[in-house]
Amino acid sequence: MQGTVYKSTGSWYTVKTESGDYYNCRIKGKFRIKGIKSTNPVAVGDLVEFDVEEIGDETVGIISEIADRKNYIVRKSVKLSKQIHIIAANIDQVFLLITVKEPKTYTIFIDRFLATAEAYDIPAVLLFNKIDRYDEQERGEARYLAAIYRKIGYTCLGISAKTGKNLDKVKDLMIGKTSMFAGHSGVGKSTLINYIAPELNLRTSEISEQHLQGQHTTTFAQMYDLDIGARIIDTPGIRGFGMVDMDKDEIGDYFPELLALKSECKFNNCLHLDEPKCAVKRALENDEISWSRYRSYVQMVTGEEDTYRMDNYDA
Repeated sequence: MQGTVYKSTGSWYTVKTESGDYYNCRIKGKFRIKGIKSTNPVAVGDLVEFDVEEIGDETVGIISEIADRKNYIVRKSVKLSKQIHIIAANIDQVFLLITVKEPKTYTIFIDRFLATAEAYDIPAVLLFNKIDRYDEQERGEARYLAAIYRKIGYTCLGISAKTGKNLDKVKDLMIGKTSMFAGHSGVGKSTLINYIAPELNLRTSEISEQHLQGQHTTTFAQMYDLDIGARIIDTPGIRGFGMVDMDKDEIGDYFPELLALKSECKFNNCLHLDEPKCAVKRALENDEISWSRYRSYVQMVTGEEDTYRMDNYDA
C-alpha cells in the first residue's frame, strides 16, 4: 500500500492512504542500518510504501520504502550533534513566524532558517506575529526587519493570530499547497493555525513569565487537511537551529543578495571576508545590503555560534 505520513512521534507514524484511510505504522529495522544519519529516517510529508500486518488484536503497517523526496527541511539533532533531524518533507512553502518580544526572534535564527530553506529549495514567507501587542517602538522594529527581507525578495506580512489581521492573505497563499509553520516556541503557531482552521482546536499555552519563552505545545510534527483546500504541517517550537551539510564555499549562494553580487567579485571563490575587490564588502560599505544579514553569513562561514541557541544569544 502507499500513503503519506501525517504524524510522526519518533517510533510510530500515522499514514494516510489515497482512499482516506489512516494506519499506525512502524518502520522496518533495515532503515536504521542504511547509513541514514538522521534521528528520524521517516518524516511527516513522506510518501511511503507499507504492508499491513495483524499483530495480536491490532492492525499495524510496516513501512518498507520511502519515495524520493521533492525537498525537505532539517536541523541539527539537539542531543546528537553529528546527526540531523528531518522536520518535514515534500513541502510547497514554509511560513516562519517571527516576534520581536516574548519571545524575541533574533536575526541569526531567521537567517539560518532562510538559508536552510534556500538550500533545500523551499519558498519561505515571513510572518511578523503579535503586532497587536506591540508599542510604537516595537512596531517600528518589526517594520524595519520586514523591510530588510522584502528588499531581498521574501514575502513579509504583519499579522495577529489573536485579531485575525492579514490572515486572509495567509489563507490565500496556502490554498492548494502543503505549508509548514515554524518558529520558536511561543511565537503563536498553534494560535495562528486555530484561527485559520478552528476545527483543529490545537492546544496553546501562555508564555513563561520567568524566561519569556514559549512552552512547547506541539511535541511532534503533524500534518492536517484543511477545509480551504490546503494542508499544513505544524512543528515543535525550534530553539536551536545549527547548520547542516553546508560547505563554507556554498553558504553565500543561499543568501540571495550575496549570490547576486558573486560574479562581480575579483575571485570566483571569494568568501566575502578579507579578500580584495569584493563586491559584497563594497555593497556593505555602501549600505546596499544589510549588516545583520552579513553578520549572520560571517558567523555561518566561520562556524562562530554554530551551536546557536535562542537562550544564549544576545545580539
